[in-house]
Amino acid sequence: MIWCVEDDAGIRDIEVYALESTGFEAKGFEDGESFFAALEKDQPDLVILDVMLPGEDGTKILKEMKGSAEYCDIPVIMATAKGAEFDKVKSLDMGADDYLVKPFGMMEMVSRVKAVLRRCKPIEKSGTITLGMLTINTEEREAVINGEKLQLTYKEFELLKLFMQNPKTVFTRDRLYSEIWGYDYVGETRTVDVHIRSLRQKLGEYADMIETVRSVGYRMSDSGGKNNDR
Repeated sequence: MIWCVEDDAGIRDIEVYALESTGFEAKGFEDGESFFAALEKDQPDLVILDVMLPGEDGTKILKEMKGSAEYCDIPVIMATAKGAEFDKVKSLDMGADDYLVKPFGMMEMVSRVKAVLRRCKPIEKSGTITLGMLTINTEEREAVINGEKLQLTYKEFELLKLFMQNPKTVFTRDRLYSEIWGYDYVGETRTVDVHIRSLRQKLGEYADMIETVRSVGYRMSDSGGKNNDR
């Protein structure tokens, strides 16, 4: 979940739409008061925080977040005005993970969000991830289901690892291209579908753990069960 704190409703709506169109869940807030009220109930994976906000500005919000034991680990991308060099430096010194200079393109925003999430992803204490009868070891690059080792290609294993690290997260085909093949990958539109089909075949009776979300993409069921609707 990505939270966008931006007082301009038009910009905020575009940011949320762009993120949702690329497979993220997103929510917008117009000021620090509504943002902190929501933080008391839930926490996002990342915050895009505008410096210029009514009431408490973005740098004060950032300072409060980074000074809190509860919120200090939430990644933050600051949105600064063009030419506001002081705001960029101050934000980075205060613990911001990256910054965007207004006006910025939505694809740049999405790319920076992905990059920060990759950098800030918690280091696994164990190389083992288990969902139901399926287990993968990310260090040894092995996948075992119901006691049987799967023979996966490099890309198939990377797909499975991504899904298992993010159960229930819906991935669009474009996002899978970016995560597995690289942002600049150019290939046939069916490349992802072909790899998903092959991976499902190797999962056998547990193939439906990888669910199709119609008109969007794919996600991994966190139930570990069989015969889910594709």
